[in-house]
Amino acid sequence: MVNLFWENEQDKVEISDKLIETLKICMEKTLEYESFEDDVEISLTVTDNEGIHEQNLAIRGIDRPTDVLSFPLLECEEDGTLIIYEEDIVDGAIPLGDIMISAEKAVSQAKEFGHSEQREFAFLTVHSMLHLLGYDHEKGEAEEKEMFEKQEEILSLLGITR
Repeated sequence: MVNLFWENEQDKVEISDKLIETLKICMEKTLEYESFEDDVEISLTVTDNEGIHEQNLAIRGIDRPTDVLSFPLLECEEDGTLIIYEEDIVDGAIPLGDIMISAEKAVSQAKEFGHSEQREFAFLTVHSMLHLLGYDHEKGEAEEKEMFEKQEEILSLLGITR
């Protein structure tokens, strides 16, 4: 089960309760797909291009807005296996990490790629969830291929296609 804490820090794109519920379902499906059975806590922040630009610069040193940022709270072994310490578990849930999505970027990318805004938000959420679970497409071509295949499989299982 996902204990989702979310906030909307922008006023440019309407964020409906239905969209947030869809994103929570995406999170749960990603965990199920990865056979991650523990309860987790995830923080989701919906921001605008300016807000994500600030974080991208401060955290990654990249001076431009991006679509999504992932902030994993757990360490990984060399093979990508998450390290979970008993003392990290709070009220029976593992704090998995934080996700920040630029609503502006999601909307513009949905238009650019010719699919729904819901699909773009779902894609960014699944992508970020995989990062929280230890995947990193920036490690090389094989990792990128694996991660992107998983994203599409998870979205297909949810019936969220292009």
